Amino acid sequence: MHIVIMGCGRVGSALAQNLEQQGHTVAVVDQDPTAFRRLGSSFGGRRVTGVGFDQDTLREAGIEEAGAFAAVSSGDNSNIIAARVAREMFGIENVAARIYDPRRAEVYQRLGIPTVATVRWTADQMLRRLLPSGAEPLWRDPTGGVQLAEVHASTAWVGHKISRIQEETGVRVAFLTRLGEAVLPTSQTVLQEGDLVHVMMRTDEVDKVEAAFAKGPEEEGGH
Repeated sequence: MHIVIMGCGRVGSALAQNLEQQGHTVAVVDQDPTAFRRLGSSFGGRRVTGVGFDQDTLREAGIEEAGAFAAVSSGDNSNIIAARVAREMFGIENVAARIYDPRRAEVYQRLGIPTVATVRWTADQMLRRLLPSGAEPLWRDPTGGVQLAEVHASTAWVGHKISRIQEETGVRVAFLTRLGEAVLPTSQTVLQEGDLVHVMMRTDEVDKVEAAFAKGPEEEGGH
């Protein structure tokens, strides 16, 4: 897919590099040509200097062939205008805008523009670490029957193997976040203190899974 990104700050440059690594073609638009340095010499996509909501600039970036558009500049107004131009003038369905003001984000959501409210997202992530209770869905399959979620594991599970955790809670442990790094566990991996546990589970079993993770392992010999 060809993807156009407006804004070559930290988020835009990281997004562009990530998408290119996944095999997509990418064009990045920024008013400041020096911002493109963040992309590095290995970036093979287009660098377009200009205003991200200008139609000619967007055409130069390949918007007419694009499957998606991301507006991640530092200006809320610019981001939402560009997102609306991409959707309404060029018919791009997959559009997202970064918004710093969460109150505005709700207004833009009503306009049909998916928004990522930076402040709210960061606050939510902090709350997840401060109050790690309940399951936080990260992904759902199209039918909604299965979801990937972060669950809070009781410290009673520390020192137990992933195989036992899976057997007693009825989930698949997809990955752990350990010291800020993602870890793909094997059945022999042992849960360590501070690990964040991300599981695949049936959506209709969320309450049961949460209870099992909160309770801790069964007593040895008793099932």
